[in-house]
Amino acid sequence: MRKDKGKKNTKQRWIITIITAALAAVISYVLFIMMRSRVPNMHIIFYLVLGFLILLVGYLILWALGSGERTARLATVLKRCYFVGLSLGLALFITLQGLIISSAHTEVTEVDCLIVLGAGLRNGSPSLVLRSRLNAALEYYNTQGDIPIIVSGGLGNGETITEAEAMFRYLKARGVDESLIWKEEAATRTQEHFVYSLAIMEEKGLDIENIRVGVVSNEFHLYRAKLLAEKSGLDAIGVAAKTPRNYLRVLYHFREAFAIVNEVVFSR
Repeated sequence: MRKDKGKKNTKQRWIITIITAALAAVISYVLFIMMRSRVPNMHIIFYLVLGFLILLVGYLILWALGSGERTARLATVLKRCYFVGLSLGLALFITLQGLIISSAHTEVTEVDCLIVLGAGLRNGSPSLVLRSRLNAALEYYNTQGDIPIIVSGGLGNGETITEAEAMFRYLKARGVDESLIWKEEAATRTQEHFVYSLAIMEEKGLDIENIRVGVVSNEFHLYRAKLLAEKSGLDAIGVAAKTPRNYLRVLYHFREAFAIVNEVVFSR
């Protein structure tokens, strides 16, 4: 009787696991389609939900394995590994959040050039996040005098103009001398912003070895941005743009921890 009950229990656990996995696949597919359709900020939501679903389904598989007599011992070992890995991942995440928060402010000092990092367009105009960066650049520019501003960002999917062109128009319309707005129109990743901007600065005759640049981005992004700027050979300080809307700030803070691991730790 007990053996039959154990088999029934195992079967029920596997049914729950399979149904949950199927629902997770459907949810992930729907969010993926929404992300490909360029729903604002859906790429962040997609990866966060996908990560949660993977952890959930992984745990349910271990839970189902643990109900079988033959697989109970294996499930116990795997479950320990699962929780150790989860604990280490959480510790790393908390550490990265501390580093992100520690750099989330503007460093008030003189700079020779500003680099505004692209953040997407909406119908050919700067997105809400990109506008916050441009406004922060304008505010800093007005305290520094006539210094060049490099607007960096390439052509996004479905866009008819580059991010750099949209930023150029935004700054020009707000009184910045167009001769001081230098467009970098090829970058699509954070590291590329600095590599290509460095080439423009050299082309314009700036002494790369003896200048300081202000990197303009949102507060959640500054730690990674400055790290990559320095990796490119730039003496960089951060100019923080306040991320509009609290929910966006929370989403981007979560995303940034994973972006640091992906782009800084594993990049060559």
